[in-house]
Amino acid sequence: MTTMFEEDESPLRRLLRQYARSRLAVLGAAVLLALMLAALFAPLLAPQNPYDLAQLDILDSRLPPGSHGGDDAAGHGRLYLLGTDDQGRDMLSGMLYGLRISLGIGVVATLAALSLGATLGLLAAYAGGRLDALLMRIVDIQLSFPAILVALVLVTLLKPGVGNVAIALVAVQWAYYARTVRAAALVERRKEYIEAAQGLALSDARIVLRHLLPNCLPPVIVVAALQVANAISLEATLSFLGLGVPITEPSLGLLIANGQQYLLAGKYWMSLYPGVLLLLTILAINLVADQLRDVSNPRLQKQ
Repeated sequence: MTTMFEEDESPLRRLLRQYARSRLAVLGAAVLLALMLAALFAPLLAPQNPYDLAQLDILDSRLPPGSHGGDDAAGHGRLYLLGTDDQGRDMLSGMLYGLRISLGIGVVATLAALSLGATLGLLAAYAGGRLDALLMRIVDIQLSFPAILVALVLVTLLKPGVGNVAIALVAVQWAYYARTVRAAALVERRKEYIEAAQGLALSDARIVLRHLLPNCLPPVIVVAALQVANAISLEATLSFLGLGVPITEPSLGLLIANGQQYLLAGKYWMSLYPGVLLLLTILAINLVADQLRDVSNPRLQKQ
């Protein structure tokens, strides 16, 4: 039963109130916010710049968590809370910077794929006819291939690098948004407000951008939230295989790969800690996305 106060609240407050019904989702949002802030302010939080080769000491390589490195001018060594990797890189610093790259690639690739896919999906739904059939067949072909296979082929052709990995992720993801936006736009296009806008002789661009697109956003936002996690996971897979970011600027996936060969030697921290951070990041994003899906779909909301 809704109260008078609930009827008068803004859509944003209603969304936040419904989202806050799940304590697990709120925890996921808090963890995700903390991770994003840690990645954003990594240069300020990290005790070392892991990408600056001048700050690395090979004599400090493979030190266990809580160890002190070589002596400095003050007479005591640097404390490595989470140990070091095989390059003498502080694991805490490497993880903060790696999280920055992983989140950055995931968000940028998702936004770019969303823009491309939404544009093509709206065009297909509004234009219809042969153009709609052509675009949807391209989407079907794209989705028929495994995402990892397409990404591997593209990265191999483009050569490893941060920009090329982002391009590969865009090429993999755009079809999901195109199909989602087209499905939502086809439903909205049949409604009376679109017919009224067309009756007022509004331009097609204005109808699509001012009326059709805003009403297609809720399901797209949910898909985008899920695809950020998928993009981060796929980037980590590519980096783990040595086809992602360069070794001088490792992401979480490359940090895991660098420490894999030392697991049987008891040097677990080089792969375990980045792996836990990657798992925590993807889990937090999925918790947020799942709750957004429940909130945006009344049929899925818990009473």
